[in-house]
Amino acid sequence: MDLGLEGKVAVVAAASRGLGHAAAMALATEGADLAICARSSQIEAAADEIRQATGRTVLAIRADVTQDDEIDAFIEQTLAAFGRIDILIANAGGPPPGGFLDFQLDDWRKAVELTILSAVRLCYAVVPPMLAAGGGSIVATQSYSIKQPIDNLVLSNSLRLAVIGLMKSMANELGPQGIRVNSINPTWTMTERVGELMRDRAARNGTDIEDEIGQLAESIPLRRIGSVEEFGRTIAWLASPAASFIHGHALMFDGGAVRSPL
Repeated sequence: MDLGLEGKVAVVAAASRGLGHAAAMALATEGADLAICARSSQIEAAADEIRQATGRTVLAIRADVTQDDEIDAFIEQTLAAFGRIDILIANAGGPPPGGFLDFQLDDWRKAVELTILSAVRLCYAVVPPMLAAGGGSIVATQSYSIKQPIDNLVLSNSLRLAVIGLMKSMANELGPQGIRVNSINPTWTMTERVGELMRDRAARNGTDIEDEIGQLAESIPLRRIGSVEEFGRTIAWLASPAASFIHGHALMFDGGAVRSPL
């Protein structure tokens, strides 16, 4: 299937590794040019990898999604380089694991900055140029925890629902103006962050990482966790013109892990 991404310009946040990097690689493979950001210097190495694999133009900028001025500068440089933005992948790392009594109010404030306000910042920056161009596509990367909470992830469980509320509200508001707004909500996918969470679980349970991953796989009807390549292909489709009538949707990338009928 031709996703219709040839020559489109996609902005992908937190793209130095993990799901953000997978999304960027898949979009470029389908023909999109990219502007990617991350707060670490690893972003340039990630951009080089994508350029070499796909031959597409990739603008790499160091920017922290929790900082207003850095996001504004990132989008300004993107517009200066490409003249437009067709797609935004609003992505950020997750808050730390822990239960309610493990955290203080300041931890919640930092998690709000990372999880909710990063998406708000990115959308404020890209929506005006998308409106001026007559449309665009926004996809927020969240988690299957929007359907069922995950043990020991109270910050993520609580705050990701707010991002879904934002996406649903923006879909109602911006759809008539040509901007599609969706979210993708993965279950356990083999990224560096999942490795970190499995190490945390193994330490608490007195097991090892392989045991914890095996237990996760048993909880998923497909009996495995997802790959970053599968995630990349899925989010590229959702963001693309090939999904032109998918709007206001919270797509579950979960191998059937969520058992709810809704």
